[in-house]
Amino acid sequence: MKVAVFGLGYVGTVTAACLAGTGHDVWGVDPDGKKVEMIEGGTSPVVEPGLQELVAKAHGEGSLHASTDPSVAVAQAEVSLVCVGTPSSPSGHADLDHLLRAVKEIAQSIVTTDAGNGGFHSVVVRSTVPPGTVEERVIPVLEAEVGTPHGERFGAAMCPEFLREGSGVRDFWNPPFTVLGTSAPAVASSVGELFGFLEHPVRVVPVRTAEALKYACNAFHAVKVSFTNELSRLFRTLEVDSRTVMDIFCEDDHLNISPSYLRPGFAFGGSCLPKDMRSLLHLARMNSVELPLLDGAMRSNQVTIDDVVDRALRGPGRNVALLGLSFKPQTDDLRESPNVALAETLLGKGFEVRIYDPVVQPSRLMGSNLWHVESKLPHLRRLLRESPGEALQGADIALVSSTSDEVSRALASDPPPLVIDLVGRLGDDVERLPGYEGVGW
Repeated sequence: MKVAVFGLGYVGTVTAACLAGTGHDVWGVDPDGKKVEMIEGGTSPVVEPGLQELVAKAHGEGSLHASTDPSVAVAQAEVSLVCVGTPSSPSGHADLDHLLRAVKEIAQSIVTTDAGNGGFHSVVVRSTVPPGTVEERVIPVLEAEVGTPHGERFGAAMCPEFLREGSGVRDFWNPPFTVLGTSAPAVASSVGELFGFLEHPVRVVPVRTAEALKYACNAFHAVKVSFTNELSRLFRTLEVDSRTVMDIFCEDDHLNISPSYLRPGFAFGGSCLPKDMRSLLHLARMNSVELPLLDGAMRSNQVTIDDVVDRALRGPGRNVALLGLSFKPQTDDLRESPNVALAETLLGKGFEVRIYDPVVQPSRLMGSNLWHVESKLPHLRRLLRESPGEALQGADIALVSSTSDEVSRALASDPPPLVIDLVGRLGDDVERLPGYEGVGW
């Protein structure tokens, strides 16, 4: 397959050399003549372990070329990969000028050359771009220049890269996943063939999902670095070896290094996380250590509750069925439950609230559990209903954190105009309701 790679910086050069090493006919494109000369001379313009050898070998075998002329690269090519930079502007937004210039050059080359297989060309963005870029910026440029609608002579997609400097070649051969965002089946077919040498098949998703994925990954990496450095700053003042703490921390692959707590849902609560976070932040204040990330986690947790309140305020009415009260389904622990805080806030804003929880029974509450709920919801007995159907009667909005089958059946049979799923684990029958809103929406 002939492939054009636009941008011969770090990502573009690694991508071009590795694809050429698998036997594809790869043409790199860059306005910088020096980079082109280096590739054409069998030399990598980027310093990266193993890359020079790959470039020299692929160029020597005739599978890697470079040019400053986009039409030379795009002629008869089936796929163009856009790997140009998207740097931050002074205000912080992603500068898409280089990207859109490359897309325009590809579009013009599609018109003036015999591009693609059977006249169809796949334009695949590898650069990190905000969600909506391909649909709102890239496709309009292509349609305007080519003169045909998306899906006829060309198709566009997002295929994010996950190459770390220093291990980029190794990462290319062993990616965590290969994700393609597109609505064009022909693009999915071409990219699947292009990356057919990888162990895992290409996973096709909505284009905005693929665009957002790269931001999610990089944000999490930044959070991990900041998290461990914040703890290190605090533990040092307490004469604790933070490296030993984190070595042991990483051995827990049930909760710490795992998918646990990484599913969109409602706020955290319960008897542990809130009090322990407050204690940790208190220790930091007493030792004059700043922990902005961890302090922000507490504030972010409150924003999560406030966001649901705001969505309810924009809803169709003021009658709310709160289905699930404890901080975690299948328990009756109400201590610092975000659902209790949610009910308290809604009542204070004039909502009529009816509550159903399959486990919570006021007569069985005792100790700190009873004290907490009485301090927040002194009229809990009056608010509780015996069944989800009774709580839903006349409701305008259902706020759901219970995962019981009884709740799902009641929602499916008698849904209110708006259902907000706080845990993201309701059944398909509920998710198909016209008024359904998932936690990630």
